[in-house]
Amino acid sequence: MRAAHTVDVVRTAERALMAKVPAGTLMQRAAAGLAATCAQLLGRCYGARVVVLAGSGDNGGDALYAGARLAGRGADVIAVAAGSQLHAGGAAELRCQGGRVVAAALPPGDTAAAGHQRAPGSGGTSGTPTTAAPAPISPDAAAAIAAADLIIDGLTGIGGRGGLREPAASLAGLVAAARAGNALVVAVDLPSGVDADTGEVPGPAVAADATVTFGTLKPGLLVDPGAGYAGTVELIDIGLGPYLPGAAVMSLQATDVAAVLPEPSAESDKYRRGVLGLLAGSEQYTGAAVLSAGGAIRAGAGMVRLVSAAPAVAAVRLRWPEVVLTTYDPAHAAEGLKTAGRVQAYTVGPGLGTDATAHELLAHVLASDVPVLIDADGLTVLSEHLDLLPRHAPTLITPHAGELARLLRADRADIEARRLHYARTAAAQLGVTVLLKGSTTVIAPPAAADPVLVNTTGSSWLATAGSGDVLSGMAGSLLAQGADTAHAAAAAAFLHGIAARLAARDAPIGASDLFAGIPAAIRTVKER
Repeated sequence: MRAAHTVDVVRTAERALMAKVPAGTLMQRAAAGLAATCAQLLGRCYGARVVVLAGSGDNGGDALYAGARLAGRGADVIAVAAGSQLHAGGAAELRCQGGRVVAAALPPGDTAAAGHQRAPGSGGTSGTPTTAAPAPISPDAAAAIAAADLIIDGLTGIGGRGGLREPAASLAGLVAAARAGNALVVAVDLPSGVDADTGEVPGPAVAADATVTFGTLKPGLLVDPGAGYAGTVELIDIGLGPYLPGAAVMSLQATDVAAVLPEPSAESDKYRRGVLGLLAGSEQYTGAAVLSAGGAIRAGAGMVRLVSAAPAVAAVRLRWPEVVLTTYDPAHAAEGLKTAGRVQAYTVGPGLGTDATAHELLAHVLASDVPVLIDADGLTVLSEHLDLLPRHAPTLITPHAGELARLLRADRADIEARRLHYARTAAAQLGVTVLLKGSTTVIAPPAAADPVLVNTTGSSWLATAGSGDVLSGMAGSLLAQGADTAHAAAAAAFLHGIAARLAARDAPIGASDLFAGIPAAIRTVKER
């Protein structure tokens, strides 16, 4: 399990540790780990051109001390002073090792470097451009960044809020241009411009190839859009572990997922292994039922009971003969549920339609006493009938940003920019566990005290019709097998991503290609 802690928790832990070690110990530990990572990325230090972007805070000090270590190994190191003042000890050590310090910006009123102001696209790879006028970056700073082999981003620390201000915003633009020209960029603790607690990026930010973070991960390194700026994340142990409480955000790893997956015993039968009731497909949408049923079967359900319209039932019969089938009369859909038999959980929504029949089925399922997963059309129906919630039994919803926008009456773009916030908000307001789909999947439980789970195995090849239907079947299967909603969601998302990678192998796939990848993904996590 990878654990991430908020800024306030990290600050408290740092104070507790610093009270027990000599002054400057934590910064030296951080600088040593940062320098070692930079040296490994460079491959050679002697003669390498390194630029340190140093702000006023401790991150600037970490960066300066790391730059001094690289200079001591023969690198040509230039520090760009971007804050109101430099960390005195770090700057002195850098100079002692042969490094140089230049100012980031020209003095007020000096426009001699007009040609060295913000580069095109200086907001980084995404984000809203800053509204402040571009800073007149000094020619020395601009030239050093343009010529760098490696740039260390120590502009702001984990306490930075509200986006980058000048001259940091303009420097971020120059870094983006240098990175496009093959310079390596390493962020100190967190890419500057990314909110450490939320992953939000309210304006220009530094996009890094790698981030070296200290003591513990920060939520902004795991949650998009911030995670997209971090690159590869390297965690350096500086001794905070004994002083850290429970994490705010956690990311399951292979061994954690393996622990969620049930292992059949000698006494197991199809009922003990979990029976999933699946309400998917309709007269118009038959494929969704096929895809969701396949996901449920391959994720280990002992039995899948499908309740659907006749065309969807016929399609599933051809592809998955092991599914137990019940055809409903659209005029009396709930009667079909009553005759289908008992289940341990329901998945409802994929291809279900959004008419009165779908509403009747959803209402009937939500009135039951077993866990329910709601996806796709089920979420559209739910958005028009929010009075169906909350319920006493566990509930999991699996929206993408657009579906969550309908549920919360919010703006989709705002949800994509503030994924952690809106997943938490929806979970609390609706009394459900929320799996918000995306490049980093966010799983928020209804209780604010419980950690958010984040999955990072997603693949861009999953951006294909029907892949979400497979996921809903997988997660519903794990619910039927006894997993709690948050861990069923996180484990299913993890396996879904791995299955896509195994199936795609860098080539396009369809959702049905995931069927072969799911058992392989399960074997992979169990082997690890």
